[in-house]
Amino acid sequence: MLIALGLITLPHSQHLPLPLFLFFVVLWTWRFIAIWKPEWLPGKITVFLLMLAAIGLLYSQHQGVLGRAGGTSLFVVALGLKLLEIRGTRDIYLIVFLGFIVAATEFLYQQNIVMAIYIVLVCIFLLATLITINGLHAKISPTLKKAGIIVLQAMPIAAIIFVLFPRIEAPHFKWLDAEKNQVTGLSDTLEPGAISELGLSPELVFRVKFDGDIPPPDERYWRGPVFTYTDGKRWRESPNRFFKRYMDTPRFKGKAYHYTLLMEPQNKPWVFALEMPAHFEAPLQRNSFYQLITTKDPTQRAEYKITSYTHFNTGYLTKTELKDTLQLPGKPSERIVKLVKQLGGFDLKPEQFIANLFNYFRQENFFYTLMPKKMENKPIETFLFERRYGFCSHYATAFVYLMRVADIPARVIGGYQGGELNEAGNFLEVRQANAHAWAEVWLHDKGWSRFDPTTAIAPERVEQTLDIEQQIATRTLTIVTPEVLHQSMDWLKQAKQVLGSVDYSWQRWIINYNRTSQQGIFKHLGIKDLKTIIYWLLVLVGTVTLILARFILKNKAQPVDPAVKLYRQFCQKIPDVTLNPGEAPYRFAARCRQAHPKQAETIDRIIQLFVKIRYYPNSPKETLEQLKKQVDHFSCT
Repeated sequence: MLIALGLITLPHSQHLPLPLFLFFVVLWTWRFIAIWKPEWLPGKITVFLLMLAAIGLLYSQHQGVLGRAGGTSLFVVALGLKLLEIRGTRDIYLIVFLGFIVAATEFLYQQNIVMAIYIVLVCIFLLATLITINGLHAKISPTLKKAGIIVLQAMPIAAIIFVLFPRIEAPHFKWLDAEKNQVTGLSDTLEPGAISELGLSPELVFRVKFDGDIPPPDERYWRGPVFTYTDGKRWRESPNRFFKRYMDTPRFKGKAYHYTLLMEPQNKPWVFALEMPAHFEAPLQRNSFYQLITTKDPTQRAEYKITSYTHFNTGYLTKTELKDTLQLPGKPSERIVKLVKQLGGFDLKPEQFIANLFNYFRQENFFYTLMPKKMENKPIETFLFERRYGFCSHYATAFVYLMRVADIPARVIGGYQGGELNEAGNFLEVRQANAHAWAEVWLHDKGWSRFDPTTAIAPERVEQTLDIEQQIATRTLTIVTPEVLHQSMDWLKQAKQVLGSVDYSWQRWIINYNRTSQQGIFKHLGIKDLKTIIYWLLVLVGTVTLILARFILKNKAQPVDPAVKLYRQFCQKIPDVTLNPGEAPYRFAARCRQAHPKQAETIDRIIQLFVKIRYYPNSPKETLEQLKKQVDHFSCT
């Protein structure tokens, strides 16, 4: 039981404050040592003082017991304190049930299939404890086997209830939010180099399953926040949203991509659709900047069906958009104006100026790096004229700034680029390391058009696939072609992809099973009201129960004890004396001696050997061999 409780609490080491977890470890270790040193168990006064210490720790770490972390900490600490109070069977029952509650709290933090399997296996140990204290089995192996069988028998009924029992959306009480989910990701403000730290994060952001072909790497731009206003250092979203009613209707052309996007929990209501989203359903909405926003709780994992086109024309530009996308923090410096003039920004067409600027990046010793140095003072000028080392956000912000100096509407787009193909499940995995920033320029007769200045320096960043594991290890941009990636995939990476594919299905069909999903199943089964749901539940649960009862209650052939088998052979060798049901061996031996006095000595020897084997534990193996020898040689004639 102690081992099971330790394994149940172990995953909480990643979530609970270190002092609280160490407090539980001390209590658990104390109780473990007391198995051999029972005199070391604390008295009532000591337990009371420990309880006061626990309350102080809880208050200092959480300022209360409300919320996910506070409530979980309360249960874990209570479990540790209760371990020191075991006095009888009732206390063991309480500890086991408290252990089940602590196991359930782990799903408040992690809901992947690996954790689910882990918790089920550990709960089997707790169930085995209940079986043991009820005296059904004394040995470990049969007890664990019995507990595992009980869990397997319960799974069909649990599955039926999971699918058919009416799902009620729990109300969200703000006053219970004693904590905020700490989810890293893109911010609603952007500084040059600000998202470079995400380039070293393997954290999963979303997964995408396409109905047909997957777009090539250089078209995998997942649109996020649009940064319009700048103070020369920071970029932020425009507060102006009312102009949406005056915007032109986007026109799409080329191939349509239909896909299902599974978003991981995040702090912002952003849904990173493939640029440009054309068709989607509630709760998704498209804002004035062609970014998808969800009205659902973004801290919950959610799935969306979207259709996007990678070729589009957004049409004319509104007056508000024109004003916002030409905004500058002040008069540009002489060096900036000179550079724009040198590249033809004031004279040439926007397309030619953009081409000249790309060539400038290529020819003037600019470099792409994941670890740029901070540029606190005038970051754009420092990057363009001094450092010339930067991340994608350096190139995107500098590009947009130069466009605006040339009186060309432009803005910075944040999001993700690329994605690694999971060959086992045929879906894309997009991680924080795929975070990217690019630019949009409004062009006549084309609308908002994407330009990625990073491609001028590191085109492979967009055209090929990131090797995220190697990139994190080396802290440098690591690119690999799909062919090389497939050839170099070792068994460990293949196993990770298979596990990722299984987890993707688990998240889609189990974790994301909600009221909407249930209504779809009800519609398919023809279920229209609560009365029909109850009928289905009763019929299916009853059927499964009858099937299980058939297997559980049927008479199973029990293995015959070798000693009993030899005893029966001995009884059959005395045809004129019949063994009565429930007759004791010595009583049967007395009747045999009376019928066959000449064999009395042999009869007594056989009965004594049988009784010794059958009723005395730890009898030597030689005794069974002696019994067999005596029975084989016995004869009444």
